[in-house]
Amino acid sequence: MPRHVGETLTELAHVTNELTTATTVDAVSKIVTQHMADAVGATIAALGLLQGADEVRLIGLRGLAADEAAGWQVFPLASPNTLAEAVRTGERIVLVGAAEIAERYPELTSARRGERTTVTVPLRTGGRTIGAIHLSIPDAVELHPAELEFLDVLADTCAQSLDRIEAAAVAAKQTGRLAFLAEASIQLASSLDLEATTARVTQLTVPRFADWCAIDIVRDGGLHRLAAAHADPARAVLVSRLQERWPASDEHPRGLATVVRTGEPLLVQDVTDEMLATSARNAEHLAAMRDLGMRSILAVPLLVRGQVSGVLTWASSDPGRRYDEDDVRFAEHLARRAASAIDNADLYGQTRAVAEQLQRAVLPDDLAGTPDWEVAWRYEPSGRTEVGGDFYDAFPLADGRYVAFVGDVMGRGVAASAAMAQMRAAVRAFASSDPSPAAVLDALDRMVVQFDTEQLVTLVYVLADSAEGTVQVANAGHLPPFVLRAHGRVDRLPDADGPPLGLAAGRRSREVAFGQGDALLLVTDGLVERRGEDIEAGLARLRTAARGLSNTSLDHGLQEVLAQVGDSSSDDDVAALVLRRAGSARSGRGGMAAPVRMSA
Repeated sequence: MPRHVGETLTELAHVTNELTTATTVDAVSKIVTQHMADAVGATIAALGLLQGADEVRLIGLRGLAADEAAGWQVFPLASPNTLAEAVRTGERIVLVGAAEIAERYPELTSARRGERTTVTVPLRTGGRTIGAIHLSIPDAVELHPAELEFLDVLADTCAQSLDRIEAAAVAAKQTGRLAFLAEASIQLASSLDLEATTARVTQLTVPRFADWCAIDIVRDGGLHRLAAAHADPARAVLVSRLQERWPASDEHPRGLATVVRTGEPLLVQDVTDEMLATSARNAEHLAAMRDLGMRSILAVPLLVRGQVSGVLTWASSDPGRRYDEDDVRFAEHLARRAASAIDNADLYGQTRAVAEQLQRAVLPDDLAGTPDWEVAWRYEPSGRTEVGGDFYDAFPLADGRYVAFVGDVMGRGVAASAAMAQMRAAVRAFASSDPSPAAVLDALDRMVVQFDTEQLVTLVYVLADSAEGTVQVANAGHLPPFVLRAHGRVDRLPDADGPPLGLAAGRRSREVAFGQGDALLLVTDGLVERRGEDIEAGLARLRTAARGLSNTSLDHGLQEVLAQVGDSSSDDDVAALVLRRAGSARSGRGGMAAPVRMSA
């Protein structure tokens, strides 16, 4: 065997070793077009892969001028050239000399490059041809059969390397997608807010899987956009304007309405200018769609219990990202999770709205003050779907005195709501007969025992008398009230003098001096209780915040108190009521402690 043949085979063996360890397609391309070409003395080298069923795409090219190379990036499989023919036939093609090349492919400019030898070997793996390697060597030379055989082996090694790299990429892609779906499931389950849930879906996918993502849901027979995200903020604005100015037509065969009607996904692998022109309403609409630069579109239905509740849409502006059937399947997996989360959020929102409506229906719409008494109140539902048991009320008596109370029925749901309404009505009824705190609580105790309810009810009841300058307080297992004195001191009144209603008899009340400008604050435990913390810490915070009730606006002052003390993560309702005696502080009261007297 001549010396140069042995050297060539040695260099080709090195190339084979390189291919077996290559980990990327770019690395394989470099090895073929540079190292393999150099080993046989080729000045032109190309590596092409089958794309789809009828195209060949070059992933590596060396030795052609830029303008000529641009015309060879993608060409039909039926093209009259050695690379396309090798892919079609799966056979090696060797042409020696310009005459032989010109005779076989007279239309090719390569036939006029002078004396050359070309070798084109197919890439075969798993019984199929996936591409070919083309080498063009200056001068007309006969390659040794051993060299040609080695090139065949090297081509098979290249095909196996590409197959291995593709399999690894597919595995990594699928692993990444599974991890993404797991993460998406966690994220989607973390909120029951409909807008937050739909926004999270779009934000999760951009720009990882799409340059633009939108969620539309079916409402009142049409599609309404709930959320959208775009990798380019400027284009996000353009998308919104397009949607507002030119809403999608129900009749368009490639429109989202088709996905809703059929329940089938819509895949547009390549968005052509002809498609845009067909869809455009006018020249301005066409220009706007062109500005978006969408190259590929995918829309899948959001299915809930077999019904289409909306559409998830992805769009790509990247020429390298063309959606395919694999993307359809992946998007459908995400859509199933998103549809379930959106449905849960929607149902939760509807149920919560009903719960809040029911809660407010059994609470007073308005509380009336008098010239002697200012009153402010706040009720903040927890956002849960079950009705809470917090209740409150305040009203003047015919003799000028004023009644206020705040209570809490333990538990949630319809039973708690019914008990709450019953207790509020009973307090009003008993107060109209004898408004003294001890009498009202004794009557309530008897009523609870008579009805034999299993629900615990706490209550703090106040009878205010401006003529006497006092408030009488009775507390059945509830949080202690706080008094903000007109001169700024905050007094915490004594704790409850007995258990919840129905568990004691012979209640007592406390009488507290109450001057002009003094304010009394009553709250439920949802305001002060926090997980893992002693309730005294919350009461201390409330005592400090109660100074805000000195605000000229009692309503604003109460709002500030709740803002300082409340916990946004709490899952309990909050009711708060403040009663302030009108006028300025009496002279001589100063900062002296108010006397508290007990009465049976």
